Amino acid sequence: MKVITFLSDFGLKDGYVAQMKGVASEISDAKLIDITHEISPQNVFEGAYILRTSVPYFPKGTVHIAVVDPGVGTQRRGIVVTAGKHILVGPDNGLLLPVAHYLGNYTVYEIENKKYMLSHLSNTFHGRDIFTPIASHISNGVSIEDIGTKINSYNDIDFGKGEIKGTAIVGKVIHIDRFGNIITNISGDLVLKNISFNDDILFSIGNKSVKAVFVVSYGYKKKDMFLATLGSNNFFEIAINQGNAAESLSVKPGSIVKIFVN
Repeated sequence: MKVITFLSDFGLKDGYVAQMKGVASEISDAKLIDITHEISPQNVFEGAYILRTSVPYFPKGTVHIAVVDPGVGTQRRGIVVTAGKHILVGPDNGLLLPVAHYLGNYTVYEIENKKYMLSHLSNTFHGRDIFTPIASHISNGVSIEDIGTKINSYNDIDFGKGEIKGTAIVGKVIHIDRFGNIITNISGDLVLKNISFNDDILFSIGNKSVKAVFVVSYGYKKKDMFLATLGSNNFFEIAINQGNAAESLSVKPGSIVKIFVN
């Protein structure tokens, strides 16, 4: 079964998503699946995180269209990335690279062949006019080498990773989910080498220090209490049971997190 996914910051109020799906349906009979269209406007980093944590759960051979593209219409390139038997299509602004790093063995191509684009190209909607038709033709079996040429220089985004520094595990916030849970780049494997579930821990985030219990899941603490856990993508996470930890701590992506260990 052929699958094409879509991720964007377009929302659903306007017709942008429908137009992309219309183009895809005209070219390919692939199953069309939305990852999300609720990425914060122009937030490439957020889009990259959602791609990184979503793409691995799709069948190998899936073609993913990702459009968070504040540079649309400028000299920024369009690219195709192959990684782990997945194919990603979108702008060359780093959006596609974190999941490519995670899947491994990736190759980047610059989109060049206008034969596989719409005949009329707008300056403001390459998601519809370039990325969707390119992805749809690839889904139909067009070789990526026929789309463009391999490149070795491209824009990248690095989430970094947590590491031990002295008596602390140090990382940073990389995402705030809709519940206000604070997701860090500190891997669960690193945490579990130094902390056990049900341990009391002290961590700092930004300029605040918080005591919490490291628990298996949210419901192991009472409502409105701070906790720490490993989220579904195996990253260290700070939360309030049925509350909003990010609002309570005034935290944004990029804030430094330190977990103090003995």
